[in-house]
Amino acid sequence: MNPFGGESPENYEQKCLCVLVLDVSASMQGAPIASLNQGLIDFQYEVIKDYTASNRLEVSIIIFGSEVWSIQPPALVSTFDMPQLTTRGSTKLVDAVRLAIKQVEDRKQWYKATGQNYYRPMIILMTDGEPDHDQDVKGLAMEIYHGVQNKKFLFYAIGVQNYNHAKLAQICHPATPPMPLDRLQFSAFFKWLSNSIGIITKSKEGEKINMPPMSGWTQMEL
Repeated sequence: MNPFGGESPENYEQKCLCVLVLDVSASMQGAPIASLNQGLIDFQYEVIKDYTASNRLEVSIIIFGSEVWSIQPPALVSTFDMPQLTTRGSTKLVDAVRLAIKQVEDRKQWYKATGQNYYRPMIILMTDGEPDHDQDVKGLAMEIYHGVQNKKFLFYAIGVQNYNHAKLAQICHPATPPMPLDRLQFSAFFKWLSNSIGIITKSKEGEKINMPPMSGWTQMEL
C-alpha cells in the first residue's frame, strides 16, 4: 500500500523530488550540525523566492544516527517549517539511503496515480563518517548503481570534514563520486542546490542543462 495514497496534490505542476539524507550522528555535534541547520534554512528561503521552483520542488528529509527517521515527508518547501536537527548516536547510513530509495519509488507511483508529471528524483546524502560495521555497504552500492543506470533517480554524496572518502566512494555510482564539502560550507552548497533546482524546474524534457559552477562549496576540482 502506497503511504501517500490518501494525499491530494497541492498543484499539478511537474514535480521535482529531492530527498535529503542527513547524518546526525554524534560526530556532527557542535559547529557541523549548526552549519547544516543554517544551510537548510537558507535553502528553503532561496527556493521559496523562485516561483516556479517553489511550485515544483518537493523536499523530503531523512536523518540517521543510531536509528533512521523520516522527519519530513515529501512536500513543497513553502508548506512546512524546516526542522531543527540535533545529533544522536552512530551511523545507520545504509538503512537511511535504502529508505530514501523506497520513498522515491513510492512517490513516483503517487505522481503517476494522481496525474502529475515529474523530473528524475534526486537523493542527496550528506555524511561526515562511515557506516556502522553491520551495514550492508556492498548491497547498497549495487542498488544505487542499478537505480542510477536505469534512470530511476540521481544520487549525490557530499562528504563533510574527516569523512572516509574511499568508503563513501564504494556506494556511489562511478559517474558521480563523493564531493568533499569545503570546511562547513553547507549554506554555499544549498545555495548551489537551489540554483540548480531552479534551472531544472524551468527546463523541458530532453533539454540539455548547464548546471551552475560548484565553486565556493567543494574542494574537488571538476
